[in-house]
Amino acid sequence: MRGLAAFRRSLANDRGATGAEFAMVLPLALIFLLGIIDAGRYLYTINQGQKAVQVGARYAAVTDIMPASLINYSFVVSGGITQGDKVTTADFTAYECTGSGSAVACTCETGGTCNFSMTTDATDNTNFNAMFDRMQLMMPSLTEDEVRVRYENSLLGYAGDPNGPDIAPFITVSVENATFTPISLVLFGVSVPLPMLSHTLTMEDGRGTNSY
Repeated sequence: MRGLAAFRRSLANDRGATGAEFAMVLPLALIFLLGIIDAGRYLYTINQGQKAVQVGARYAAVTDIMPASLINYSFVVSGGITQGDKVTTADFTAYECTGSGSAVACTCETGGTCNFSMTTDATDNTNFNAMFDRMQLMMPSLTEDEVRVRYENSLLGYAGDPNGPDIAPFITVSVENATFTPISLVLFGVSVPLPMLSHTLTMEDGRGTNSY
């Protein structure tokens, strides 16, 4: 009987219940807290990326166009367009430049027309890296291979312009394929993709090395 009574008293004893309940709830509370922090960090990283593309587009719009060979390309002499006429989409559509390491590469849009050299040189590498460095001030986690610079015909400018490139394209700087690593998933090596971010401006004179 004494053993049965002791057993009943042990069942009624709830002195350790609070600790057990806390141990059960703590992991869920931590996951919830980290989730809130990660949501804020995710939105903050997106904001960093948006600022980065704005700064990058501004830099690209007021400095040397890439590839640098396009600065001296004449749509009159080499393209057969009448002096003073617009450069139409039949003569130039769009192209994109990307960076990786110390080299920048420019390629014409698939199905588009780019009747000028896409060959890049050391000047283009310098220009791209300078733009990237400015962007990275806004978004430290950014890498060169995530940055794209697109030049698209805006039908502005004219063939034979003596003061700069014959074209004044729309310049879109974008951040693509960037990822975000949540604190709550860092131990699992899981990253979350960021949305593509971009900003567009019209090129100004296409010459120079300073955006201030």
